[in-house]
Amino acid sequence: MHLRPITAVGLIAMAASPALAQSKTEVLDTYANIAQAGYEDSLIKAQALQKAVDALVETPSAEALQAARQAWLEARVPYQQTEIYRFGNAIVDDWEGKVNAWPLDEGLIDYVDASYGGPTDANQLAALNVVANPSFSLGGSEVDASEITPDLLEGQLHEAGAVEANVATGYHAVEFLLWGQDLNGTDYGSGNRPWTDYSAGEDCTNGNCDRRGDYLQAATDLLVSDLEWMSGQWAEGGAARAAVLEDEDAGINAILTGMGSLSYGEQAGERMKLGVMLNDPEEEHDCFSDNTHNSHYYDGLGVRNVYLGEYLRVDGSVVTGPALADLVAAADPDVAAELRDRLDATMVELGQIKSAAEAGFSYDMMLARGNAEGEALIMGAVDALVDQTRAIERAVTALGVEQIAFEGSDSLDDPEAVFQ
Repeated sequence: MHLRPITAVGLIAMAASPALAQSKTEVLDTYANIAQAGYEDSLIKAQALQKAVDALVETPSAEALQAARQAWLEARVPYQQTEIYRFGNAIVDDWEGKVNAWPLDEGLIDYVDASYGGPTDANQLAALNVVANPSFSLGGSEVDASEITPDLLEGQLHEAGAVEANVATGYHAVEFLLWGQDLNGTDYGSGNRPWTDYSAGEDCTNGNCDRRGDYLQAATDLLVSDLEWMSGQWAEGGAARAAVLEDEDAGINAILTGMGSLSYGEQAGERMKLGVMLNDPEEEHDCFSDNTHNSHYYDGLGVRNVYLGEYLRVDGSVVTGPALADLVAAADPDVAAELRDRLDATMVELGQIKSAAEAGFSYDMMLARGNAEGEALIMGAVDALVDQTRAIERAVTALGVEQIAFEGSDSLDDPEAVFQ
């Protein structure tokens, strides 16, 4: 995920606490085990998505498109619970932009509505439409896109022209190709791409159905290979696991950094409050599918998983072990109890958003200007996440770790700057 410019908050410096050193390795083992299981589950669900996409392209139908969409939705559940690992782990942060970057200028990939517009000063490739163009000019050179392959997407299209909005790979590129644009604004409804966008011959709608299928398959294949790689980084002998375990204090810092940064600057700020301030459905995380309520919920659950050292796998088994919660309880039981309560309160608030959306009050409807009920739902979760972050800061103090810096957001730290 590529963030907007951010500030640092919650910078705390204290001496390390040698009394806790003996149990830190066990806590870090659990942290790495949950990461490996989460990425492996994400891979399993992405492979199921890959099969559904192949079936759609091979034999297009309304049923096949719906099956692929459902597989995408299911793939998001374990992946969102891994997002906490992006903060504090350089290996994940350097990789994550390929798989979950947003928002994206979808006109780079495929056809868009006329209201979308064309190239802009910020992005000359905003309406490139690779699906419709087997060759195009990029940086003064002609690019051969006659075959749409993972190498083309990753090597030449993704972040083309050094523009972060040129997202050519990952979950959201696949999401757009399955749902199409959501043209409903803050009214109910997701994207409504017809299944005939993948039909052959005269039944093909919107042209280039074969190339659209090639793009969808290439993006999905790349997602699978990327998740396979990351799962390996957290397995025994993997580089991400080794990086966490080689320095116990740095490893504990990584856990706390992930908890605080995802809770505060990323989720409460960039993903939630900013959208309320702008009343903009384009600020939805899963904007094409109207799945944002689930993305927020499982992000929150990922923080709770790591703190408590518990993760429910897609096969129903549980990964569990010594956790940060144990260290905090040993250092200050009152702080531990407060943080547990704050995490529970956050999940209640996120659960209310999820329940409301599943009942027909979609997240983009909540963002509508003047929708007091929607704003109250979202801001209830924002406030809970901020309170949760303050409790995480108190845990930092209780543990006496060396240094923590949480990500911030203008929407929380300097709201006036959002409108400048």
